[in-house]
Amino acid sequence: MPTTTLTRRDLNRATLARQMLLSRERATAVHGIERLIALQAQLARPPFIGLWSRLAGFRREHLVELIARREVVRAPFLRGTLHLVSAKDYLDLHPVIAPVLHAAVRSVLRSRADTLDIPRLVAEARAYFDEEPRTMDELRDHLAQLHPEGDVRAMALAVRMHLPVVQVPSATAWGYPGTADFAPAASWLGKPFREGDGPRALVLRYLASFGPATATDVQTWSGLARVKDVLQSLRERLCTFRDERGRELFDLPDAPRPPADTPAPARFVPDYDNLLLAHDDRTRVIADEHRGRIVLSANLRILPTFLVDGFVAGTWTIERKKASATLVIAPFEALARGARDQLAEEGEALLRFVEEDAGVFDVRFEKTGPAKTPAARAKGGGNVKAPAARAKGGAAPKAPAARAKSGAAPKAPAARAKGRGTAKAKG
Repeated sequence: MPTTTLTRRDLNRATLARQMLLSRERATAVHGIERLIALQAQLARPPFIGLWSRLAGFRREHLVELIARREVVRAPFLRGTLHLVSAKDYLDLHPVIAPVLHAAVRSVLRSRADTLDIPRLVAEARAYFDEEPRTMDELRDHLAQLHPEGDVRAMALAVRMHLPVVQVPSATAWGYPGTADFAPAASWLGKPFREGDGPRALVLRYLASFGPATATDVQTWSGLARVKDVLQSLRERLCTFRDERGRELFDLPDAPRPPADTPAPARFVPDYDNLLLAHDDRTRVIADEHRGRIVLSANLRILPTFLVDGFVAGTWTIERKKASATLVIAPFEALARGARDQLAEEGEALLRFVEEDAGVFDVRFEKTGPAKTPAARAKGGGNVKAPAARAKGGAAPKAPAARAKSGAAPKAPAARAKGRGTAKAKG
């Protein structure tokens, strides 16, 4: 039988359908997170925006309550990067990705790893965190006292990659402070890790959330070794296609694959959204010439973006001055009138969600500018070096000065009783 070829637009619509970006779906927050497997959470706020863009009727307190009840955790997860993941999936999938995290220690430290007694370090860190939750800075100080001649940063990285830990939430608007304490996952959740179907289970979950995909796509997202062998063992359960370059694509037989001309609404996605990072070939959602425009090369931060007709068409940011909040939309190219109208309407709703205590809401479009030279990119979103660079409290590098508020928790909900204004779209 000849193999069906899927175009770039075919892949785009299939991915958007699974990412709940063709239409908002009525699902609980925990179900939405599990549909996505996990949401990257280097900053506290983006997962809330990611769910708001995908779930009908989602409210901030829905996720805050799940975090407080320990049904959702924020922890080093895929590729060692902070993710928000359901407690159930964390217990099921962490054993699958643990070998990837362990291998990352050797990859980053190289010969420095030979000097480490990792089982001893993990036991010391587990006992230290079990006394009370503490930051990664405090852990480094503790390790320095225990091993004054040791390589403190190497020891801290080894602990982070070998000891499953979760961040401790706080009573803030976005669930977590800028610098959060860590606690051992087993102690925090009070449940053991579960041994399931190993890499096969993770690959099937990936295809359900991001397929159709090549073996290289799966490897980029998961970091798993021997992905081709895993897919080969699943071949009888999967269907296959070819992309326009002739590469083999794997998928679940009953997964949604809408027609290429299916309408795709304007959508805003947050910093680091996995929609942009889950494939090796990302042209299904963003043109290669635009990739460098969404990456801050200084810290590999992935900027918030918006979609027009299903593809990334620019970036956005929020400016806050006292009671006034402005959504600034920066398109890569000139936008059609209909797209601008959609973005203005969706953007006002986003602004009201994020800056709910503002009194005046405004949407502003910036002029288009020339494409920039692509920044240096690490596959999978630049996460190989992330554990060491983000060891301080597990937080991501700071955003640019004008956006310093974007990852931090604003005032608590109790202080948000102010009135609403009306948004204005400016040309």
